[in-house]
Amino acid sequence: QVQLVESGGGLGQAGGSLRLSCAASGRTVWRYTVGWFRQAPGKEREFVAAFSWSGGSPNYADSVKGRFTISKDNAKNTVRLQMNSLKPEDTAVYYCAASVATMTREPDEYHYWGQGTQVTVSS
Repeated sequence: QVQLVESGGGLGQAGGSLRLSCAASGRTVWRYTVGWFRQAPGKEREFVAAFSWSGGSPNYADSVKGRFTISKDNAKNTVRLQMNSLKPEDTAVYYCAASVATMTREPDEYHYWGQGTQVTVSS
């Protein structure tokens, strides 16, 4: 069992930065792929970034590549999403999720989800 709690959302300006955090708990969290997804009003949930807790290169959606960075703090069991060069189209509810599958982008393959945190980017 894995529990995920997001924090750090809020209002940002175009061209600015925000950082999201996801606190993960559970004895086997190191076995999982951890990802960030987002969902804008009227749109489907979409993949943003993911990494395997056990190692390897992270994976990014083309829309955020070069602007967003996913990282982990092993000591705190925390996953962060650093969002730079924000755009209004980044506005969405952002979710942290965990999957037993290897580096998947498919929301249906993620078994555990946080409650979500709102990110709003003004132009």
